[in-house]
Amino acid sequence: MSDEEPSVARRGPTWLVLVVVAAALVVCCCSTVIGLVVAGSAGLLGR
Repeated sequence: MSDEEPSVARRGPTWLVLVVVAAALVVCCCSTVIGLVVAGSAGLLGR
């Protein structure tokens, strides 16, 4: 069983990194959408 423990230990941080990257992308996309909505409502987009 000691052979399986390192592989499990490696997969944990990999999933953690993927979750953090996905969360960062979601936050960036939401921030961009909110920024565009605010700019549009303020008339900064030239429409």
